Amino acid sequence: MKYLAVALLAVSPLLFAQAKPSPTDVVQYVDPLIGSEKTPEGYGRTLPLVEPPFAMTGWIPQTRQNKISVLSYEWHDTTMSGFMGTHQPAMWMGDFGYVTVIPQVGGELRTTPEARAMKFRHEDEQSHPDIYRVTLDAGEGQTLKAEMTATEHCGMMHFRFPAKGAARILVEASRPNINGWAAVDVAKGEITGWNPHRMDAHLGPGSMPNAGAAALPNFKGYFVVQFRKLPKAGETYGKDAKDYRGAYVEFAPGELVELRVGTSFISLDQARANLKAEMPDWNFEALQRKLHATWQEKLGHLQVTGATDSDKIRLYTAFYRSQLFPRNMTEGGRYYSGFDDKVHEGTSYTAYSIWDTFRAEWSWLTLTSPEHIDGMVTALLNDYKEGGWMPKWPNPSYTNIMIGTHADSLVAEAMRKGFHGFDKQTAWQAAWKDATVPPDGDTTRRWLDREVKTPYEARAGLTYYKTLGYIPVDKIDEAASRTIEDSYDDWCVAQIAKMLGKDAEYKELMQRSLNARHLYNPARHLMNGKRSDGSWAPINGGEGGDTNANRSIAGWTEGDAWVYTWGAFHDQAGLMDLMGGAENYAKYLDQHFAGGHNDHNNEPSHHYGYLYDFAGQPWKTQERVRQIAAAHYKTGPAGLIGDDDCGQMSAWFIFTAMGFYPVNAASGEYMIGSPLYRQMSLKLANGKTFTVQAENNSAENQYIQSATIDGKPLTEPVLTWEQIQAGATVKFVMGPKPSQWGSAYRPKAVAAM
Repeated sequence: MKYLAVALLAVSPLLFAQAKPSPTDVVQYVDPLIGSEKTPEGYGRTLPLVEPPFAMTGWIPQTRQNKISVLSYEWHDTTMSGFMGTHQPAMWMGDFGYVTVIPQVGGELRTTPEARAMKFRHEDEQSHPDIYRVTLDAGEGQTLKAEMTATEHCGMMHFRFPAKGAARILVEASRPNINGWAAVDVAKGEITGWNPHRMDAHLGPGSMPNAGAAALPNFKGYFVVQFRKLPKAGETYGKDAKDYRGAYVEFAPGELVELRVGTSFISLDQARANLKAEMPDWNFEALQRKLHATWQEKLGHLQVTGATDSDKIRLYTAFYRSQLFPRNMTEGGRYYSGFDDKVHEGTSYTAYSIWDTFRAEWSWLTLTSPEHIDGMVTALLNDYKEGGWMPKWPNPSYTNIMIGTHADSLVAEAMRKGFHGFDKQTAWQAAWKDATVPPDGDTTRRWLDREVKTPYEARAGLTYYKTLGYIPVDKIDEAASRTIEDSYDDWCVAQIAKMLGKDAEYKELMQRSLNARHLYNPARHLMNGKRSDGSWAPINGGEGGDTNANRSIAGWTEGDAWVYTWGAFHDQAGLMDLMGGAENYAKYLDQHFAGGHNDHNNEPSHHYGYLYDFAGQPWKTQERVRQIAAAHYKTGPAGLIGDDDCGQMSAWFIFTAMGFYPVNAASGEYMIGSPLYRQMSLKLANGKTFTVQAENNSAENQYIQSATIDGKPLTEPVLTWEQIQAGATVKFVMGPKPSQWGSAYRPKAVAAM
């Protein structure tokens, strides 16, 4: 309980007093440090970000140098080497255009992370969505106190230096072998510069020989750092390309150094304009209060009754994490495009992590941040117009990371739910291209994970998929998973066609959406990759264990046959028929869980707990989702077992806490699980409130005995988007034993065309 107390209380102010939060303040329950500790069981790979929702730039303490597969903060680290304006969205992605501010006490100039690092203790650290504070060990028994808060494009920092030793601030523009630039103007109290580094630049079309504009020669992360008090001196450092590059200024010992940082991807002038618009004065406390109020307004839309403080920490931290990505790259009505290397009028977002977030995070955003959905879809369509395709994982350009073209799902879901603020004809053109146009050189490449020097991947193996009805494992990497996920994307594009009155295309794509069935191996009762001659591949790659090489042989992506057999979200009825009916479907699901195949720390397993609803055994869904939530979502730095992946893990937990989940997100339907608390309500953008009540709810009373919606019987384990938007009240009566409630339900069949 020691950790919870630290998380909940606004204790021991560092530079300024902080008022005790009010009882209705839900921001106090957000703990950005959850998921920051590596453990043998798993690692949430999260960052303690200070920023508004969907900000362009996030601000974090730096305990290590980030890169692809390494984040800037890790709980076990004991030293801190700076404070970063970062754009890194997830551990497996890289940063781009970042800037680092480094406080330093006296002595020789120290520019490397190892030399400039100062020790710290977690007892001297406060992490919240609106402020980060820490006391650093400055040596000789002295301390340096730091705090930072933020706006959409800017950060403000305070550093209280000790009485002995010059107060020095370094601004790192770039790392060794990166051609960054910095300048200092002591008379203006300003450091300016830019950083051209894109850690993912080796991926996607930009890595190809003679890539031209795709290589983004104009890309730069610009920064302007302004100091409230003029420094005594300043200079640049790192003239050699092998050095760290930047600039520094110095103040007298014991100073309170106040600075603000404007960031931009357009220009230095735009970075200054961002500062002028968002930080017109030097009132740190007012900025923090504004950011706190922003988060309170957003998180306060969700209310819970019957939850402990620990429960609220899990819940509101998940809500906070669900509102960080994608990042809004728009600056003053303009944006820099990583798809054609130009500045445009309009709206842009990046860091979608679509392979992860199309499952539930996007659906959660349609409920909680609908004011952003039109802009987010428009951004995907702008990417299509500027680069030729909607992206898979923009960061901030094409990266070719993960499989499928799940932007199709995002667009289909937005249209299904009645969002109208984007060009639907352009959306159709982009989605139709995904479904029908193979990538360049489709049959001459393996399309390996993170393969360099390739054009945009789109649906790799689409040539084979269209002719064979599946993607063969001897031709294309991850082929079995691609076949299943492409089938779902076909279904999504078919829905777009139907909504736009394109009947022929709808029928063609609905027929193709059944292609996943071609991989069902009745002898195994599982999906099984196929070779180009029609023969079965080794189902999980041979006897060498669960390795990347074996997955490649079998054709799987971050999973195996057990993980992907139920992967066609839209065609559970078809799978049920292939398995011989609902009883067998449920029996094989039992084997899936009993065999330890449900790997919840990765996204392909996220919907599995809800699948018993389709088989007439919803009480097993109620058991499973409760088990998963209890096992994998805890408080404390080690509280998240798997990558949050831009909010997907968090969205799963919030949906599950409310008692439902979007197994097929683009359908607008939600499968019912077992609500975790006595009552939860969500205030909607239309002014109505959707409420879930669970009478007699407890850890033991996890089974639904009966249900009503607005007082009328609810007999199927399904909710719809329309019911939620109407502000319905769903009431469950819970009990300690399974009931037959909802057992008559079966999924709708996808008919062959």
